[in-house]
Amino acid sequence: MPIKKAKSAKRKLAAKKRATVQVVKAKKAAKAAGTAKKTAKSALVKKKAASHKPAVDGSAAQVFDMSGKKLQSVKLDPIFTEGPVNTDVIYQAVVAYQAGSHLGTASTKDRGAVSGGGKKPWKQKGTGRARHGSSRSPIWRHGGTTFGPQPRDYSYTIPQKIRRKAVIEGFKDKAHTGKLMFIDKFNIEKPKTKIVAGVLEALNLQKPLFVVAEKSQNLLLASRNIPGVGIRTANEVNALDVVSHSECVLTQDAYQGLVKRLKS
Repeated sequence: MPIKKAKSAKRKLAAKKRATVQVVKAKKAAKAAGTAKKTAKSALVKKKAASHKPAVDGSAAQVFDMSGKKLQSVKLDPIFTEGPVNTDVIYQAVVAYQAGSHLGTASTKDRGAVSGGGKKPWKQKGTGRARHGSSRSPIWRHGGTTFGPQPRDYSYTIPQKIRRKAVIEGFKDKAHTGKLMFIDKFNIEKPKTKIVAGVLEALNLQKPLFVVAEKSQNLLLASRNIPGVGIRTANEVNALDVVSHSECVLTQDAYQGLVKRLKS
């Protein structure tokens, strides 16, 4: 009997090992299939992105019409092409603009601002309890806040040269990555959203910044219902506008005004 029991235990142990090996192999096969699927998906996304990327180099930008037809190639001014992108300058300007947009309206009440608490809770001595002068002390429930936030101004200024340089570096980055392009004529005759939406589809734009010489009422009305679309003039565009949009589309007049502004 003991011999039969030993053989039976060995058979059970061997069967258990075979089952474990099969489970491990199945897990490895599933993991390999998942990895292959992710790789194929990533390759498809990269291929699609590459097919949508404009065929430009860092020293030139393509000119399109509103229907997406390529007209010509324009050589960019050297300020947008020479040298690597200075990301430190862009960072300084963006942080300054973001700090300026911080409302700073957070406000808490200290013990002097909380209503009530004028009467001493109990007399100073003889009760056996700790001495207190107000029920609005920060250590009391419903009391004031110690060192809480108060309304303040977070904005600060940076030199004009840094702000101007940040705009240059932002457009330079867009030029190097093929995200800077020109549009020949950007005339919106009617305040229709579908007109601007058609331009976005024709040029394959995701979150564009349109830089124009002058803002027209039709353009503002036609673009305000499309998320991510920005409209700026050459005189007001800043580094935060440039880096917060995926593409920059300029008109010819706006480009001339922008170069004049940045070189002045």
